[in-house]
Amino acid sequence: MTTKVQKSITVDVPVTMAYNQWTQFEEFPQFMGGVQKVEQLNDRRLHWVAEIAGVKREWYAEILEQRQDEKVAWAASEGATNAGAVTFAPNGAGRTLVTLDLEYEPEGLVEKAGDALNIVERQAKSDLEKFKTFIESRSHETGAWRGEVEGQAGTPNVEAAGSSEGDRGKAGISAKAAAAGVAAVAGAAAVAAKRSGTAEGSETGTVEPVSPPPEPDEVDVVVVEDGGLPATTDAAVVDDTTTLDDSAPGLRGDNTRDLS
Repeated sequence: MTTKVQKSITVDVPVTMAYNQWTQFEEFPQFMGGVQKVEQLNDRRLHWVAEIAGVKREWYAEILEQRQDEKVAWAASEGATNAGAVTFAPNGAGRTLVTLDLEYEPEGLVEKAGDALNIVERQAKSDLEKFKTFIESRSHETGAWRGEVEGQAGTPNVEAAGSSEGDRGKAGISAKAAAAGVAAVAGAAAVAAKRSGTAEGSETGTVEPVSPPPEPDEVDVVVVEDGGLPATTDAAVVDDTTTLDDSAPGLRGDNTRDLS
């Protein structure tokens, strides 16, 4: 089963500046949580490295369409299953609406547990907010790639990543790391559920399904009973503010010209 995410944010810079900065894909680790490296292999192909809950993930992505000051569309080609597009549109004088559309298929226990808690949706929102802070703190973009990639990709879905079946969540992962990742996700849900139950005077021996207070992004609560965490892991239970990153949207590295 695939999951779709759409998030938008308005940044207080002109369209060209916002778009130019987004083309500097090797800068993504500065505002995308969990992303360690984005490497440009050519004008259309990227190599991504990320680490989430002790699980190292590597994948490749292909740019399917790119139009100056308007859009970048991509699909994973190896190591993961995700696809989508980022668009840029004027939103008043000197302001830009940046919209991310992403579709992905969670793989492995850690990613599926994170998907149940809307981790990727919340991470996408956080990354866009960090991009806003990053670009608005500068007088100009760090560089620009003004080339184009011809195509009619629209907003690609995971079918566009059909050649990439991912690695079922096993890239760079040991059994202990997998257990720790699942424990961390489950622990965050357990803490949230217990806190809600205690506030209502309920027993904490067994946690019943509850709905957390409304937040900007709804979070599904995973029910975990006491003693339900894997006994063999060393992972500590984390609080309900913990977020885990999943596969960040795959884009292209940079053929840059330094404008600084």
